Amino acid sequence: MKRHERMNALLELLGELGRVDVEEAATKLEVSAATMRRDMDALAAQQLLTRTRGGAVLSSVAYDLPIRYKPAHRTSEKQAVAQAAARLVDRGHVVGLSGGTTTTEIARVLATRPDFAEAGPQPHLTIVTNSLNIANELAVRPQIKIVLTGGVAQSRSFELVGPFSELVLQQISLDIAFIGANGIDPTMGVTVHDEGEARVNRLMAERARRAVVVADSSKIGERCFARVGDADVFDTLITDSGAKEATRREFTDRGLKVVAARPVDDD
Repeated sequence: MKRHERMNALLELLGELGRVDVEEAATKLEVSAATMRRDMDALAAQQLLTRTRGGAVLSSVAYDLPIRYKPAHRTSEKQAVAQAAARLVDRGHVVGLSGGTTTTEIARVLATRPDFAEAGPQPHLTIVTNSLNIANELAVRPQIKIVLTGGVAQSRSFELVGPFSELVLQQISLDIAFIGANGIDPTMGVTVHDEGEARVNRLMAERARRAVVVADSSKIGERCFARVGDADVFDTLITDSGAKEATRREFTDRGLKVVAARPVDDD
């Protein structure tokens, strides 16, 4: 494993556990303790983690790891969710996408759909997003119109937030919005780490005829700092087949339609 791959894997491990010691991380990543200490020191210098006695914790300035550091986490589940979400999109739709790894997968599926790639005088799809990385990936697709909300960039999530984002969203109408989540709980609803992101995500959902929360099953039961909403904003939850049937019923009882997409590599 190359050094940058190893450091990304360490950040992903921290994202899952919150705290690791040197020996534990070295064992999981199959390197020496000395190598792991050097990697932790290098990431601490970038303020992506905080060194502790014998280990590291996720830095307070990077509690939601930048998307570039977590591309491989639960990939098959996110792709299953993305495929199910993309099936709800028709040619000519205006689609809202919040930031996040799952919504990024949705953007990639939409970008490679043959009916959206056909040559023509007008774009076949409009995507409105506050995500810098989604806009960057799709800007090279001539048949997809990209509208970026504007706003202040969040370094940890690559999302634009604040009054400029809200000003744009207040002036538009969406056919469907896909909103990512850091946590979703039957009682608390959809939550994220940052209150600014929560406000923009809710407004994007409210501007859509149909609002869909997309979250792999690892997010179910988690509660984060800032609430986006539940059935008062969203009508559908798309997750993967790892979501327990009893939990899915709890969401259904609260007014959400639940789609449990099966990863393609499931037997």
